[in-house]
Amino acid sequence: MQSVNKKILLSSFSISVLLVFLACRKDPKIPEKKIDPPIYNINFSVPQGWPQPVYSFQNNTLSEAGFKLGRKLFFDTRLSRNNTISCGSCHQQFAGFAHSAHSLSHGIDGLFGIRNAPGLFNLNWHPSFMWDGGVNHIEIQPLTPIINPVEMDESMNNVILKLNSDLTYQQLFVNAYGDNVINSQRIFRAIAQFQGMLVSSNAKYDKYLRGQTTLSTSEQNGLNLFSQKKCNTCHKPPLFSDFTFKNNGLSYNAALKDSGRSHITGVTADRNKFKVPSLRNVTVTAPYMHDGRFNTLAQCLEHYNTGINQTENLDTLLKNSIPMSQQEMQDIINFLGTLRDNDFLKDPRFKDPN
Repeated sequence: MQSVNKKILLSSFSISVLLVFLACRKDPKIPEKKIDPPIYNINFSVPQGWPQPVYSFQNNTLSEAGFKLGRKLFFDTRLSRNNTISCGSCHQQFAGFAHSAHSLSHGIDGLFGIRNAPGLFNLNWHPSFMWDGGVNHIEIQPLTPIINPVEMDESMNNVILKLNSDLTYQQLFVNAYGDNVINSQRIFRAIAQFQGMLVSSNAKYDKYLRGQTTLSTSEQNGLNLFSQKKCNTCHKPPLFSDFTFKNNGLSYNAALKDSGRSHITGVTADRNKFKVPSLRNVTVTAPYMHDGRFNTLAQCLEHYNTGINQTENLDTLLKNSIPMSQQEMQDIINFLGTLRDNDFLKDPRFKDPN
């Protein structure tokens, strides 16, 4: 009997220990369902003092659903042949939607293109796209990298097949367009909604113009020099580009064999002319120039100071170079720093949702 009582006591003790052990254990973590948060302020307006844009969503009604679809597509690697490269691979938000630390675009299978991936912002004001202006509409622009054999190397037919096999995408197209029909036009228009909303207009320079802040002595000197040296002729405020094509005296890169604008027009006078890039967010979009040959802004300014090649179709404003002292160059660089729009670079609306 005593042995039985001991067994009962031991069993009770074991059960008690087990209950204590179980009570001390943490509850199993239940994975939270990822909920796509609402996005606010999906509306497009022209900043005060800016010109009217080329593209204003007139035939592509801007909506939160369309923006969300375009954003997902922009960051989706399934737009490439082997599902490894997205638009966002070469256009990173923290770098002003340029490709940080990459001289040339880096595409599928580790291949490199022949041009630097430019920053993406204020695209609604661009009359043409790409360094050579080979695309003349924001809704067509995504096709070029998608079918380029060294970028994404995919066909639109395959992209559509991939998206059709995804129930999430089918619902996103329903949300944006009212039904789940997936075609090229809808894909490009959705991406245009996302890219068209990439408006950068709240840098320190903009706040200065609005009377909300002041510039340092060096920044103010740089702003004055920017005008005096006629930098603002090509990099015209407020967009800091006139979107024309110029030969800015760079030496020809024989390895890349890139003739620039003449590749599109077939006109000899357009050889080695490339689109004037915007200088907004320029302090975060390195490397610089169409082939990414310069890593710093100091190198860029030194090119205009002492490195210009006197070619036949050199822009007339550069015939005598742009003489600058070291202090003047530093002041200009400090001014260019006021064009960095931190709100844009960190805007949660533009982050990868995938």
